[in-house]
Amino acid sequence: MVVLSKPAIEQYSYIRNCMPATLHSGIPLIDLSKPDSKHLIVKACEEFGFFKVVNHGVPLEFITTLESQAVKFFSLPLSEKEKAGPPAPSGYGNKRIGPNGDVGCVEYLLFTTNPGSTSQRCNSVFGDSSEKFRSALNDYISAVKKMACEILELMADGLMIQTRTAFSKLLMDEQSDSVFRLNHYPPCPELQASKGGNMIGFGEHTDPQIISVLRSNNTSGLQISLRDGNWISVPPDQNSFFINVGDSLQVMTNGRFQSVRHRVLANSLKSRVSMIYFGGPPLSEKIAPLPSLMEGEKSLYKEFTWFEYKRSAYNSKLADNRLEHFEKIAAS
Repeated sequence: MVVLSKPAIEQYSYIRNCMPATLHSGIPLIDLSKPDSKHLIVKACEEFGFFKVVNHGVPLEFITTLESQAVKFFSLPLSEKEKAGPPAPSGYGNKRIGPNGDVGCVEYLLFTTNPGSTSQRCNSVFGDSSEKFRSALNDYISAVKKMACEILELMADGLMIQTRTAFSKLLMDEQSDSVFRLNHYPPCPELQASKGGNMIGFGEHTDPQIISVLRSNNTSGLQISLRDGNWISVPPDQNSFFINVGDSLQVMTNGRFQSVRHRVLANSLKSRVSMIYFGGPPLSEKIAPLPSLMEGEKSLYKEFTWFEYKRSAYNSKLADNRLEHFEKIAAS
């Protein structure tokens, strides 16, 4: 457990009176085994940019094994964990999120999904125990990537795109720039003295990639922003997955789907562990609205490569509207 001193606590953002009146406000639930799932996925992406999936096909054993390995690592002394850092881009990070001053009550492990890169980083992180962790990591990523591609193909079906692999082929490409993140939010008992405030574990942001697949233990903390700007808490479910629409998918659908703004609040009593697969395209891939979805409409976005957008996102703060620089300005 990471214990923060009072000076360290003061550097984090507090949010007062931000909790909604209800903990749950109809988060879309999609059963991937049902024939109408493709239509429900499209509706959820249009209205929320976020949904929960069940009957996902990811073996429970893969989930529990990787979580066990993650908990084992995060339980190590800080001096041991720091030997696996800093994240450049893979590795261990603590409190600092990116290079632009964002901080949170979180520590994390970041990996690229390239097997060779994963192997090297696992050796530096786990030493003699690296083989067991590498096996758990590869099994989990493979299963979650397969599910992400299935969901993207159901999206394409629901949008009546003739090529159902229009989205999924970008994740299946050998050059796909996808990443995987393990987050640990330690208990923050200091919150009890904050007079109703909530400490930020991970600040509000959208994900720049195409799709994000999230799974966490049964500790609450995740919140999403609705279209009206209100925040709602997402009830945790350790046996299900949550799907985020990313900025790149928003562009590819010309704004029909919108990336979901989300954040994590720290918990005063319980540790939260989350595992996120971020499905991204190859660095050289040109991101633009799909012609089949335009239907005579004008593109809302300038064409850009994933490398260009990734670089721009890396140089921004978490809460920034990263797509703003790539929007076409309507003629007055």
